[in-house]
Amino acid sequence: MADLIAIGYPDETTADAAADEARRLASDLIIQPDSIAVIVRDQDGSYHVHTTHHAVGGGAVWGMFWGFLFGLLFFIPVLGMAVGAGMGAMMGKVAKTSIDKQFQDQVRGLVQPGTSALFLVLEKVTPDKAVEAMSKYGGTVLKTSLSKEDERELQDALHGGQAAAQ
Repeated sequence: MADLIAIGYPDETTADAAADEARRLASDLIIQPDSIAVIVRDQDGSYHVHTTHHAVGGGAVWGMFWGFLFGLLFFIPVLGMAVGAGMGAMMGKVAKTSIDKQFQDQVRGLVQPGTSALFLVLEKVTPDKAVEAMSKYGGTVLKTSLSKEDERELQDALHGGQAAAQ
């Protein structure tokens, strides 16, 4: 089971610094992220997204995942994704996963103008070391879990139903 973690920060720069720390933790094998993303909402309300992907995560697929997730959460197309005929079906798949409405509402409340948030999809973590390293950045932590079934359904949707064959 993977965890989707969002950590909100009261400014536009801390999430990027925390993402750098998360990448360091990954290289030290303290966390095992599938993907890391930062969303910054500047003072005028515009969103800016930065993503990185773990080597085994499949960069294009994770880019699509973040695009769909942020589209669902913030009602914005991100990462240059065009809204096509299949977009509604895939958004429905994302919406039906265990990313529950309460988590979605909390994340929307977290990312207000002038703030930023770090998003991590984690498979494994060494909690004490990760908490110690990340605590210097502060922030508000939100977490939801994705069951193996939800992960598979998301991957199937993102791969056009071909994830099971890979």
